[in-house]
Amino acid sequence: MKQKVKIDGMSCMHCVKAVQEALSTVKGISDIAVKIGEAEFTTGGGFDMNSVRTAIEDAGYEVVS
Repeated sequence: MKQKVKIDGMSCMHCVKAVQEALSTVKGISDIAVKIGEAEFTTGGGFDMNSVRTAIEDAGYEVVS
């Protein structure tokens, strides 16, 4: 299933790369596409939205939806 999250605090390509790398460590997601202000990904088995939120926040950004 495709998921999309809005992310606050991103302003450049460095931010995009940081979020991309953070999300690549989350179990159960694939096909990650990040652009300034949002990320889209496909979810599968073992997916937990709290893990996504934690990974993004640990990278220094805020999930707003």
